[in-house]
Amino acid sequence: MMGRLERDQEQLFYRYNLDELVPGDHLVRKLAAMLELSWLREEFAPYYSHTGRPSIDPELMIRMMLVGYIFAIRSER
Repeated sequence: MMGRLERDQEQLFYRYNLDELVPGDHLVRKLAAMLELSWLREEFAPYYSHTGRPSIDPELMIRMMLVGYIFAIRSER
C-alpha cells in the first residue's frame, strides 16, 4: 500500500519546527525548490499493493536518498 506524507503529527515528536532551524541559503532548501517529484506517485502506483501497511511516500523516499548521497550519509536508517 503506497503511503502518503502526512503533516498532522508534528506535535507528537518535537516542540520546534525544523523549517526554522534550516538556514534560508542551505543546500537542502535549494534542492527542494528545484525538485518536482509529484509525478512519482502516479508512476509507481501499479507496483504497490492495495492491502497491508502503508509504505513511505515515494517522493519523500527519493528526497531522503538524494540528501543521503549528497551529504555522504551511508545509512538509510
